[in-house]
Amino acid sequence: MSIYVGNLSYSVTQDDLTKVFSEYGTVTRVQLPTDRETGRVRGFGFVEMESSAAEDAAIQALDGAEWMGRVMKVNKARPKEEKPARSGGGGWGKNSGGYSR
Repeated sequence: MSIYVGNLSYSVTQDDLTKVFSEYGTVTRVQLPTDRETGRVRGFGFVEMESSAAEDAAIQALDGAEWMGRVMKVNKARPKEEKPARSGGGGWGKNSGGYSR
């Protein structure tokens, strides 16, 4: 399971998050999504920990806590929703306004 961490400072690093969450158990992975255009951290991230007890303790302690000048939002991450497949559209079908003979 993954922990969602929101309302983060744009200057936060993976090491920063690891240090804060490691107070509650072993951190196995930290992800900080970045903006494609600017390369800047997007203000949220995901933390995975070795045990669910450590995750629960971190969520309990850090949700609503002030860190780096911001009040963190910390909860269990929801699974990523699949986007529906695009339907129709595209291509040149019969009589689509192009040349006809």
